[in-house]
Amino acid sequence: MAAWLSQNAGNIIIIAILLVIVSLSIRSMIKSKKSGKGSCGCGCSHCAMQGKCHSAKK
Repeated sequence: MAAWLSQNAGNIIIIAILLVIVSLSIRSMIKSKKSGKGSCGCGCSHCAMQGKCHSAKK
């Protein structure tokens, strides 16, 4: 088992780094969605679907 780990240490480290990056990206997307921000980041004033994707805040 130790030999396998040492032979694949580079792959394991790269996969772990990619998992961290993907999880942080997903976390950021969820956080922005909960705060009501759009996915494009430029606002909804010029969007054709401006009244459809976000409910009006009251």
